Amino acid sequence: MTRLAGKTAFITGAARGQGRAHAVRLAEEGANIIALDICRDLDTVSYAGSTTDELDHTVKLVEAAGGRIIAEVADVRQSPEIEKAVDRGIEAFGGIDILAVNAGIAGYGPAIELSETDWQEMIDVNLTGAWKTVRAVAPSMIEAGLGGSIILTSSAAGMIAFPNLAHYTAAKHGLIGLMKVLAVELAPKKIRVNVVCPSHVNTPMIQNPAVYELFTGGIPGATAGQASVAMKSMHAMPIPWVEPEDISNAVLWLASNEARYVTGVVLPVDGGLTAPFKLPHEA
Repeated sequence: MTRLAGKTAFITGAARGQGRAHAVRLAEEGANIIALDICRDLDTVSYAGSTTDELDHTVKLVEAAGGRIIAEVADVRQSPEIEKAVDRGIEAFGGIDILAVNAGIAGYGPAIELSETDWQEMIDVNLTGAWKTVRAVAPSMIEAGLGGSIILTSSAAGMIAFPNLAHYTAAKHGLIGLMKVLAVELAPKKIRVNVVCPSHVNTPMIQNPAVYELFTGGIPGATAGQASVAMKSMHAMPIPWVEPEDISNAVLWLASNEARYVTGVVLPVDGGLTAPFKLPHEA
């Protein structure tokens, strides 16, 4: 369990959900962790944001796994805040070898009914924030001259269309384009850049009343059980969602030397949601 021994991973959105799972999984394999999260609510997001208590719990879980970790409250829209975390991480651990760009938000509504604020905050966090994070971290990788691995978290919505998610879908498609350019530009420095595209993941981003209502066609007070029926119907495999650890295992592989020549790749972890298949009534 030491595939990342001596490495340091910088992870955004690490207070809970996928980011927390990434921090724990990479620590289990020997990585030092630099964990960032905004730890507050955002105006355009219908579910509760992360908290400092949740970020503190991530620290405890990483330490329980035998890892070393520093945590920072930081907004990926604010370059100085990211740069402060980069500097602190390099001071503590000597460098950064892995970057997991995981921070993101979700919101819902028909494309022509979204407000400009809805649209802009989504793009600012999910796409521009990813670029700002890479811009803050990658120069230290280049300077160290040891290569590295950058993993951007897109979504199945980065590959196909999802109604009522125009701003989210646009941002997640944009991440794939950003990844492809970065993969080409950073390859001469032995820095690999890839994207993971999860399906629905069992985190607060989908486990909330707004999503239950969305996936049940607007039923007020819809439950997780009701929403899971619709989510299950979208997958080729008989599942409504995947677990955060399923994404973390993909991130781990892309971060490890096992994927040393893998770059510019879009890796779906989606139970077949984006794979062509026939539903029973179409067979």
